[in-house]
Amino acid sequence: MINLLKGIFLNRNSILVFAVIIGLVAGDKASILKDYAFIALAVAMAFSMTGISLEYLKNPVNFAKPMLMGVLLNYVVFSLIIIPLAWWIMPSRDLFYGFIVIAAAPPGVAIIPFSYILKGKIEYAIIGVTGAFLASIILAPLLINFFAPNQWVKPFDLFKMMLQLVVVPMLVSRLLLYKPLFKYIEPIRGKVVDWGFAVLIFVAVGINRQVFFTEPMILLRISLVLFVAIFGLGLGFETIAKFFKIESSLQKTQSMLISIKSSGFSVFTALALFGKEAAIPSAVMAVMVLLYLIFLSLRMKKSAVK
Repeated sequence: MINLLKGIFLNRNSILVFAVIIGLVAGDKASILKDYAFIALAVAMAFSMTGISLEYLKNPVNFAKPMLMGVLLNYVVFSLIIIPLAWWIMPSRDLFYGFIVIAAAPPGVAIIPFSYILKGKIEYAIIGVTGAFLASIILAPLLINFFAPNQWVKPFDLFKMMLQLVVVPMLVSRLLLYKPLFKYIEPIRGKVVDWGFAVLIFVAVGINRQVFFTEPMILLRISLVLFVAIFGLGLGFETIAKFFKIESSLQKTQSMLISIKSSGFSVFTALALFGKEAAIPSAVMAVMVLLYLIFLSLRMKKSAVK
């Protein structure tokens, strides 16, 4: 029994599913943790960014192309798909703004470990994610202000938020990588990130749980947009990449760069800027990304058996 509970509470997939279930069952408690969402995200971002190496930035020849591709795939292509689709399908302005925040969010750091698990290109993933993270400091405020110009979101406030959510955690992550300290950080890094994001998902699901029970059509619309943006875009990119005979390992990493965003970042930012309804798409996205990564892992195991 203890081993079973240990397995559930230490497994990334179980933790995130657990957060969704608790949010649905005990969502009335979520408002208590709402004020602490920033701390949960800041800690999770700092620990997750210890997986990002800045060593590659020392050689512009090595990092320029994958860095630009990270920005192109994660911001330009993803936004071109999800924003028009959300504008067409979403029934309310706040839900549409929730998708703008998703488009503005940096990539999910999970791309890096899953590039290893799925036999993709690790170095390419690190540089691509780093490039998109650095670009998010400028692109996120631009995207949000362009599509929500009348929401009294001040550009300086957005820029300040990006400094707090990206730059400061990045600097803290460099301290965590200090050798005498990192030996204590490394064993717990994954769990701290998982539980930090779980808190954010619990808050986003909990404060919106009435929607999950009473508005199935809204959930269906949100899920449809996210399914196209994550499964459709990721698998569609792989098909095109195969046609152009792009190396298999590179296909896998690029297909994640084009389809995986940071759900923790988008949950907090949507809540902070546009309120609880705008956070619903990010909460659903956390589940959809989880399903996509499980699908990629199962497909990998199946192909290895053959």
